[in-house]
Amino acid sequence: MTAEAFYTTQLQAGLGMTGETLDLLHLWQRGDDATRLREKVVASGLFSRATARRARNLVMEMFAPRFLAQNGVPAARMKFLAEQKLPTESLVQLFFLYTARAQAIFRDFVTDVYWLRYSAHSAMLRREDAELFVRRALDTGRMQKRWSDSTIRRVSAYLLGCCADFGLLGKAGRSQRAIKHFAIRPDVAVYLAHDLHFAGLSDMAMAIHSDWRLFGLDPQDVIKQLKSIAHDGHFFIQATADMIQVSWKYRTMEDCLGVLAQG
Repeated sequence: MTAEAFYTTQLQAGLGMTGETLDLLHLWQRGDDATRLREKVVASGLFSRATARRARNLVMEMFAPRFLAQNGVPAARMKFLAEQKLPTESLVQLFFLYTARAQAIFRDFVTDVYWLRYSAHSAMLRREDAELFVRRALDTGRMQKRWSDSTIRRVSAYLLGCCADFGLLGKAGRSQRAIKHFAIRPDVAVYLAHDLHFAGLSDMAMAIHSDWRLFGLDPQDVIKQLKSIAHDGHFFIQATADMIQVSWKYRTMEDCLGVLAQG
């Protein structure tokens, strides 16, 4: 197992940190690495009520893994969309996507626990559900070293809190939280489809990619979603039981972002 596959406790630095992400995107400029951004945060007093350690952790452990990968491409895209006033609900779903990509423990909790309870029409998600997930992960070697019981409890709470920050769960409740209706927004579906396409995936690989599972979509659901957004002229799709072919309209991801920014 590679080091990247191990689960970590990084979520403790800020959970979903949606508001902080918008603040950091405003401060970040193309070319800023994590160290430079941290220096700008300290100099600007952006998080004046936070300790220096928390400010550092927000940048180094939360923002950087999510948005400064690929030489800052995700940050550049999110900053552009934020400045162009993409609806906040859509930005939050994109932040959710990048958080799940960066934090394997959160990704797997959403796909393997949250959506299982959601599809079973459960009303609540309990901290015990999260603790069971974490303990099973420990037993299957997903952590570099054994976590203490207190760490297990804390991380379990972080998982529920992060889900609440992104709108999957209700805000109130320590031991359990209400499961909320959660569905991918059309503009986020357009973004994700093009992001996977421009990453070099075939049309079929794009449609069956695991990222869609974060939004509770199986491959057949994805095809329905793609056909729905195709009506807005983003692309043309043909799909059968064993074939998917997409005629893509935009030549670059920047073209796609420009259209999304126009609403």
